[in-house]
Amino acid sequence: MPDSELPRNAQGRFYHLNCGPGDLAPYILTCGDPARARKISRYFDKVDVRRQNREFLTYTGSYKGIPLSVMATGIGPDNTAIAVIEAAQCVSTATFIRLGSCGALQPEVAPGDLVITSRALRDEMTTNHYAPPEYEARAHPLVLKALEEAAAELQAPYHVGLTCTTADFYGGQARQVPGFPIQEPEKVTRLRQAGVLNLEMEMSAYLTLAGISTYPLRAGGACAVLNNRVTGASVFASARLKSLAEKRLITVGLLAVEKLSAWDSEFGGGGQGACNPALPGEYYSEPS
Repeated sequence: MPDSELPRNAQGRFYHLNCGPGDLAPYILTCGDPARARKISRYFDKVDVRRQNREFLTYTGSYKGIPLSVMATGIGPDNTAIAVIEAAQCVSTATFIRLGSCGALQPEVAPGDLVITSRALRDEMTTNHYAPPEYEARAHPLVLKALEEAAAELQAPYHVGLTCTTADFYGGQARQVPGFPIQEPEKVTRLRQAGVLNLEMEMSAYLTLAGISTYPLRAGGACAVLNNRVTGASVFASARLKSLAEKRLITVGLLAVEKLSAWDSEFGGGGQGACNPALPGEYYSEPS
């Protein structure tokens, strides 16, 4: 493949991630914030690979003996698409679990809670390059099950349902700030009435690209709620409460990886994301 189509750097690694084959594990935790990626890497038994370029930061090692990577991608669905595509060239059988942050749209979803996405509205243009507008971005059922079980086991307050992914933090999420009039000031009300749990900026890209890829990819994720757009409650200004929410999110994500690894091994995947030979390109359904 020519560099014009899939660029590599002087070290032969894929251009944006600065990663190549062997640099990523089959289980990949992702986030936007490089600081969160560094925090997650501290839970690893060991770190064998560290790669950084621009806003992309990757650590690969192991967690409780499970090969694991954590990757920070920066903000937005466009960055996410770059990360997924280049990561899949490094490890073509991969599971992506987004551990992000979000704003809640339902009054009962409090700051500090987790929202686990079952489906994402594609309120961004990036994924239209890969799938038609009517394509439904859904979490892989095994990833969804692992996150739900992990949250319940750790007694983390959580909600499961519909996420809206946007390409912009301010006008795209109907924030009305001085100097910048927006097109849809009633957007939060519309989404809340439609049952959307939260707003964030990456989830639909993971779910869509994993869903349409000819590689055997899985994706899902959870977000820590940092504010509620209906009640106005927020932990943005409290470093302690924000840190507690983030720690809750990370521990749930790590336990979900343990569960997925165990299921994959049980069903013949050996920790590599268990591909069912009877269903080419698809993963096993939920374990019984």
